[in-house]
Amino acid sequence: MIVTATPDLVLDVLDAADPVTQRAATAKLDALKSSDADFAATMDAEASKAATAAAADQSGTTVAEAQSGAVYGAPVQVIKKPGADEVYRKFEAFILQTFVETMLPKESEDVFGKGTAGGIWKSMLAEQLGNQLAKGKGIGIAKQLAAAHPAGPDVTGKAD
Repeated sequence: MIVTATPDLVLDVLDAADPVTQRAATAKLDALKSSDADFAATMDAEASKAATAAAADQSGTTVAEAQSGAVYGAPVQVIKKPGADEVYRKFEAFILQTFVETMLPKESEDVFGKGTAGGIWKSMLAEQLGNQLAKGKGIGIAKQLAAAHPAGPDVTGKAD
């Protein structure tokens, strides 16, 4: 028996998926394929539909009412950018990771293993140690950066 990895994997995922969602996704793809619309124009139209649905959802109407019975996916969720303090903390964690990694013993095959796997384990340990050290008071890098670069308008002129 010959097994083709990609089509079998795709078919397995489709079989495991919700049939209603599968049909809705297939219908969307067929509608986009059959139309001669420009991709950018189609994306702009979908984005405006999502924005209208989000505005209608905030004003008290349901998403289904805002979409007027059309089959659309889940509303778009906007991921907020991290605050400046979080960015500086992650930077400090990275610096600490580098320090810790250079302090770990070079000949540690008994602890971490040999070859690439041992290097990965050592790197993961250094990353976790750096993150834990930065979660507390750290060594002050994040605090100094935050003081030197106070939160204010970004390059586009919008406030954080």
